[in-house]
Amino acid sequence: MIELAAAAMAAGAMNAVAGGGTLVTFPTLILVGTGAEMANATSTLALVFGTAGSMFGYREHLRAIKPWLVRFSLVSAIGGVAGAMLLTHTSDSTFSKMVPFLILFATILFMAQDAFRRFSRKRSDAAHSGGAAMWGAMAFQLAVAVYGGFFGAGIGILMLASLGFLGMTHIHEMNALKTVLGSLINAVATLWFIKAGLIDWSKAGVMTVGAVIGYYLTARYAQRIPQHRVRQLISGIGFGISAVMFYKQFVK
Repeated sequence: MIELAAAAMAAGAMNAVAGGGTLVTFPTLILVGTGAEMANATSTLALVFGTAGSMFGYREHLRAIKPWLVRFSLVSAIGGVAGAMLLTHTSDSTFSKMVPFLILFATILFMAQDAFRRFSRKRSDAAHSGGAAMWGAMAFQLAVAVYGGFFGAGIGILMLASLGFLGMTHIHEMNALKTVLGSLINAVATLWFIKAGLIDWSKAGVMTVGAVIGYYLTARYAQRIPQHRVRQLISGIGFGISAVMFYKQFVK
């Protein structure tokens, strides 16, 4: 259990600084012998409380993003449940084969987040928040939520890109909105995982405590840490874990 607590603390710290905590908690659960689907569900539960802490940090922006929450909350909840249901109807062996690709995809998204933000800011001047653009964004958010309920790593980056296209430019408000919606997606997915009996409660308890400790210890000092260095480290971890998973699934 020590390795689980350490991984969760590291994930909580990573989420406080730059995100990407799932890239540590999920593989660690697999390495200690947890089935892939149960590892995914348990990791999601363990990090829900850390994202709740993030919401508290953005509380001053909640009033400004309320209209956006009204538009996106329902599709986020529906997509989160749909993704979780999709996971429970996927065999563990099939999901295990998908794991290396999912981790690689999430790592590439994480590594490219700055490019996503710059690109979305450039496009936001010509974007608008009504008509076809809004319906397109809601459809995209539904797809992101389905992916989030199924696996989840990288959904915040996808949402930031979408919000930029809609014309949002205030980065703190964008972060607040993606944090609330991401927490909603994880929460409804977790409820489904609990109903489906996919949670390893002993491991989830240890990791939840570790994630909360890691988040709160790091959040206070997060602004002092050079984030580009942290992102480089997390990206390296993600690529390394992906390589190991590919080797275990397709070579060994």
